[in-house]
Amino acid sequence: MSTLERTKYRLRAHPMALDATLATGVLVTMMASSFLDPHGRNGATWGTHTPNALSLTLMVLSAAALVLRRRAPRTILATTGAFSAVELVASDPRAPVVMSAVVALYTVASATDRPTTWRVGLLTMTVLTACAMLVGPLPWYAQENLAIFAWTGMAAAAGDAVRSRRAFVHAIRERADRAERTREEEARRRVAEERLRIARDLHDVVAHHIALVNVQAGVAAHVMDKRPDQAKEALAHVREASRSALNELRATVGLLRQSGDPEAPTEPAPGLARLDELADTFRNAGLPVEVARADHGTTLPAAVDLAAYRVIQEALTNVQKHAGPQAKAEISVVRVGPNVEVTVLDNGPGQDDGPEEGGGHGLLGMRERVTALGGTCTTGPRYGGGFRVHAILPVKNRTASALGDSA
Repeated sequence: MSTLERTKYRLRAHPMALDATLATGVLVTMMASSFLDPHGRNGATWGTHTPNALSLTLMVLSAAALVLRRRAPRTILATTGAFSAVELVASDPRAPVVMSAVVALYTVASATDRPTTWRVGLLTMTVLTACAMLVGPLPWYAQENLAIFAWTGMAAAAGDAVRSRRAFVHAIRERADRAERTREEEARRRVAEERLRIARDLHDVVAHHIALVNVQAGVAAHVMDKRPDQAKEALAHVREASRSALNELRATVGLLRQSGDPEAPTEPAPGLARLDELADTFRNAGLPVEVARADHGTTLPAAVDLAAYRVIQEALTNVQKHAGPQAKAEISVVRVGPNVEVTVLDNGPGQDDGPEEGGGHGLLGMRERVTALGGTCTTGPRYGGGFRVHAILPVKNRTASALGDSA
C-alpha cells in the first residue's frame, strides 16, 4: 500500500481530521485570495488589497464552521451563507468568504436527496447572488457577482453527482451481495433435495431386497431338512436378491462421487421397462403378482419412469412384509390423457394398518417422489380388506423434464 493510499485510509477512518484539514485549506485559500486584486493594470496583482478586521473574522468563523459540516450540513450551510451575505454587503473590498458557503452547499447536496438539493441550491444561489447584485458595493453586472451564481450552481451539481454515484455503487454492491446470498441458498436447497432423493433411493433399494432376502431365508430354513432342493432354490434367490441389492446400492451411492473420481456408475436408473423383472423377484419369493399395462408404449421422462418403478417396488415390498402369506398383488399401469396412472392392489388382511403403524418412511417417500414431479399419490385400505396405492404422474412436465435431464 502506497503512502497516498495509507493517508486516504486514515483520513476516511477519522472524518473529523479530514474536515479539519479541508477547513484549513479553505481558510488559507480565502486569506490568500483576499490580498488579490483581479482588476489591476497588468491583470491580477497581489498585495494591493488588505482585508479588514470584519473580513478576517468572517473568514476564520466560516472556515471553523466547516469542521462540523458532516454532523449538521444544513446548519453549517445556513451559518456560512449568513457570513457570506454579511461579507457581500458590508465589506469593500470583498473577501472570498462565499467559498465556505460553496463547500457547505456541496456537502448538503452530497448528503441529501435530489429534491432537497434543488430547493436548497436554488435558495442559496438566489440569496447570495441577490445580496451581491442588489446591496453590494460592486455594480450588479460585475464578474464577481456572476461568479457567485456559477460557483454555487456547480457546487450543487457536483454534490448531487457524487451522491448519485455513491448510491449507484451501493446498489451494485447490495445486488451482488443479494445474488451471492441467493446463490448460496439455492445451492443449499439443491443439496438438501439431492440428499433427500438419495435417501429415498437407498430406502427403496434396501427395503425391497432385504424383505426378499428375509422371506427366502425363512423359506430355506423351513424346508432345509425335508426338501433340500427347494432350500437350495430359495438360497439361490437370496443370492440373486443380495447381488441386485449390492448393484443398486453401488449405483446409488456412486452418485455421491466427485466428477473426477474413477469407476463412476454407468448403469441406467431402473424404470418400467424392468417391471416384469421386478414382479418375478416377488413371485420367486412366494408372492403372486399380476401385471396389467395399458400405457400404449408411452416413453416417460427418466424421473417419471424411476418414480413409477420405485412406487411399485415400495408398494410390493409393503405387501410382502405386511399383507400376510395368502395375499396376492395386482399392478396396473395406464396412460390416461397427459398422465400415467400406477395402481398396486392387494387382498391381504394384514395390510390394513401395517404400513402406517410402524412409523416407517416408505409411504411418505412415495408421496414425496410423486409430489416433486407435480403428481398425486393416495394410499389407504380397500373396502373389504387389503390395501391400495394409487399414483398419478404427469408424462410431460417442466419439473419432470428438468429432473430427467439432471438424471
